[in-house]
Amino acid sequence: MTPNIDHLTEAQLIDLNRRIVERLKFLAQMRAHASMLDFSVGDRVSFQPAGRPTQFGILTRYNKKTVTVITEDGLRWTVSPQLLRKVVDLTSAPTSRPLHPTQPAASTPNPPETLSLGLEQSVA
Repeated sequence: MTPNIDHLTEAQLIDLNRRIVERLKFLAQMRAHASMLDFSVGDRVSFQPAGRPTQFGILTRYNKKTVTVITEDGLRWTVSPQLLRKVVDLTSAPTSRPLHPTQPAASTPNPPETLSLGLEQSVA
């Protein structure tokens, strides 16, 4: 159903436009807030800025529609939470999992001490 706006005055159209814009901003803010609930301050996250390599950092602050991330190189980024991904720490992950809920996991004779993502930076 499309509302008929042909009979509205200019003042009514301006008011309607203002209300529509406010509603759209509110909906965008609610989506951003819902995405923020997937993360906590202190989480390790990554994001891909346009034309740059993937950035890794720590989520440090919630803003109204964005979050603040401090990257490994010390830069502060303001990022939409929809662009963030949690970074999984593979060193604390279990070494084996059950293949099926009723089957026990196969044990590894010599599990690796640590797993590396190859993301370490050397300091000269």
